[in-house]
Amino acid sequence: MEIIPKPENPAISVIIPAFNRAWCLESALQSVRDQTFRNFEVIVVDDGSTDDTPTLLGQFPEVRVHRWEDNRGVSAARNQGVQMARGQLISFLDSDDRWTENKLQVQADWMQAHPECPACYTDEIWIRNGVRVNPKNKHRKYSGNIFRHCLPLCIISPSSILMRASVLKTIGEFDTDLAACEDYDLWLRLTSRYAVDFIPEKLIIKTGGHADQLSQKFRGMDRFRVYAMEKILKQAVLSSEQRAWVLESLIEKCSILYMGYRNRGKQEEARIYEQAAEQYRRILESNGIELSTTQPFEKEMLLHALED
Repeated sequence: MEIIPKPENPAISVIIPAFNRAWCLESALQSVRDQTFRNFEVIVVDDGSTDDTPTLLGQFPEVRVHRWEDNRGVSAARNQGVQMARGQLISFLDSDDRWTENKLQVQADWMQAHPECPACYTDEIWIRNGVRVNPKNKHRKYSGNIFRHCLPLCIISPSSILMRASVLKTIGEFDTDLAACEDYDLWLRLTSRYAVDFIPEKLIIKTGGHADQLSQKFRGMDRFRVYAMEKILKQAVLSSEQRAWVLESLIEKCSILYMGYRNRGKQEEARIYEQAAEQYRRILESNGIELSTTQPFEKEMLLHALED
């Protein structure tokens, strides 16, 4: 198999965070090595792995490796990769996912043909516990101004995105305070500012069901989404229509979280989300006038999310 070249000025930087993923990282890297598009570099940030990840990486001499002795989280790992990147286009690959061999070629061609496009993402194949499954309707993909569609849940897989490095610099890096839904948070910042193109080809293979997935580690992922939405409300980038969409989604999610906590007998947490829903409702009814003074504390919500 041909070794991936290490160009001085790569068109694309491929960033792969890895923490104790020796069991799947080889497949991810091999899928990158098999790409028909060749003008790219590969960066793996070993986030303090204690398994055979360092040994495995020795089998891929073309990879630029940054290793930490301590585990700092997937957001910090991706951010480190971005800081090291030399390409004008940035692509992420989760260590438990794989690409079809034409993934980068299709997206690179799209970005070249559409120089105004800030980012594009693709369709995907889902494998759960070794069995192919079909995504639900709520996971449907959209193209263009998709901000409203990104509010209920994350519809862009990190492994499917290709974006201009200049755009990523504008919207900011991954939030290291978020232990989960860090991609959701970034996509809100991306899609609130830019139209994003969807390429309806299944160019990535997503695997799920394993115990070390972040979605398996934390219950009630909506808590992290509430935090992310509240963050973006405080930024001066949303139109009045976008702000209304965010507030409507916050009211819905906080109401659901309130009911969930109440049913589980967690009265303090239930109170936080009940009051949050009421405050967001008042803000929506006042057309956002009260936003700066009555918004709930985002850090308090995040800490509750981490404790459960």
